[in-house]
Amino acid sequence: MNEDSNYLIPWNPDDEHEIYTTEILVLGSGIAGLFAAINLSDRFNITILTKKNIMAGNTEHAQGGIAVALNQDDSPEFHFGDTIKAGAGLCNLEAVRILAEKGPECVEQLIKIGAQFDRLENRLDFTREAAHSKNRVLHAKGDATGGEIERALVAKVQDKDSNISVRENYFVIDLLKNKENRVCGVLAYNENKLKLEIWLAKAVILATGGLGQLYKYTTNPPVTTGDGLAAAYRAGAELMDMEFIQFHPTALLLSGAPSFLISEAARGEGAKLLNSKGERFMHDIPGQELAPRDIVAREIWAQMKEGTVYLDVSCLGQDKVQKRFPGIYKTCLEYGIDISKSPVPVGPATHFLMGGVKVNIDGETNLAGLYACGECACNGVHGANRLASNSLLDGLVFASIVAEKIKENPGPLPKKSDLKVPLNQNCLNEKINSIDPEKIIEELKQIMWDKVGIIRDRSGLLQAEAELTNYRQKFSPGLNTAELELGNMLILSLLIVKSALAREESRGGHYRSDFPLTNIKWQKHSVIKKGDTRVRYVSI
Repeated sequence: MNEDSNYLIPWNPDDEHEIYTTEILVLGSGIAGLFAAINLSDRFNITILTKKNIMAGNTEHAQGGIAVALNQDDSPEFHFGDTIKAGAGLCNLEAVRILAEKGPECVEQLIKIGAQFDRLENRLDFTREAAHSKNRVLHAKGDATGGEIERALVAKVQDKDSNISVRENYFVIDLLKNKENRVCGVLAYNENKLKLEIWLAKAVILATGGLGQLYKYTTNPPVTTGDGLAAAYRAGAELMDMEFIQFHPTALLLSGAPSFLISEAARGEGAKLLNSKGERFMHDIPGQELAPRDIVAREIWAQMKEGTVYLDVSCLGQDKVQKRFPGIYKTCLEYGIDISKSPVPVGPATHFLMGGVKVNIDGETNLAGLYACGECACNGVHGANRLASNSLLDGLVFASIVAEKIKENPGPLPKKSDLKVPLNQNCLNEKINSIDPEKIIEELKQIMWDKVGIIRDRSGLLQAEAELTNYRQKFSPGLNTAELELGNMLILSLLIVKSALAREESRGGHYRSDFPLTNIKWQKHSVIKKGDTRVRYVSI
């Protein structure tokens, strides 16, 4: 695969690709993409391109809830403080303040749209999760918060008067620029017709989510291969803090079962972690079971060397377990575990990317015409470790801000003649790779889990870099989804390795056993851009 190319596959703009024009193009149909589209639909015609069906992303899988300072004894100031503390010294203070202060109005808008959160005696029911000092996490249908939010947003988007069109089964391959170097659209693979298409727009919003599928164990759905991040990188966008991956402490760890998330809300309600001897091991850790996620994940990882680690939810009582965590209860029962009666085996799994496409407070990237929000974006709001249940709020708040910014100056509507011609105009040919893409994907995931996972060191990172570089040099994707995904996964895995090698300290989701301490000289954001020979740093 050509490391210098601006495109994942070669293509020729002179070919007869179908060309579509829309005012605003939104890439992704999770909470950030849908909320941005809704907030723009009063002014513009919007098209959403989504990789699979509209419900296939991370949002639908979110269990625990959405953190917001709406409870009587809470305030945005408390929420601000908890977020800063969890972020391990790397949070952008302005971004956190906006998140905490604008969060309530965005959640209230979400409720007006139709999201129905759980209530107790006709008042919103708040729970507590790790590293929160107050009960501020709203939930829906017990442990199906993301699904309820996605349902409400999808219903609003699909309203016949919404000015929003949704195109499913579209793989966005690359961003397109005009002759002034402004992002003006995308090259997309229409999987319904098995054809390349060009989509042009005044502005493009990247809301493509995370990259959990780079790792062997992840709570993320199959679509999360980081395609939007990789496309932005090829186009020249800066990526920030790519070394900071959050590993959720408690995913179901059972042979033959997926890494199904066991919500942190279970520990918030009182569930306890037990080692292989049936003993608690978090009692001497500040915060105990509700310490920040990176700390709990490493404690569990250490205990797993001696045997299986369990989460005991049964102490909550059968009625509460079934009412508060119906989805988790049902799923575990399918694998032979009644969590209301016995502990469930758990282990860490890749969950969230704190890094992403570098954006300012308004969601603007370094590329004119390109905006980003949600998990694929990074403005420093989560620092080195995201506070539990802040991800859904992040998607709402900064999507609404992106929408307001675009309304100020959406940019011109481009024409095909405006497009910058690719340097490599070779027509796309069927390419036969000498190695099996599926085999490489499995090996890539194993490499990332073993050497770029919860505990890292220089030796392992260098081995990972060598192995991944070898695969990248040998592999070139053809025009099918699995190969396009692998091309993106190879690019992003190497960027994570490069960023992790450069940061010689431990902080939040990045832990180096050869540099186990946090060092104030590293209290800065890493930035990497296509063509850079090394990682550079910017002040927090």
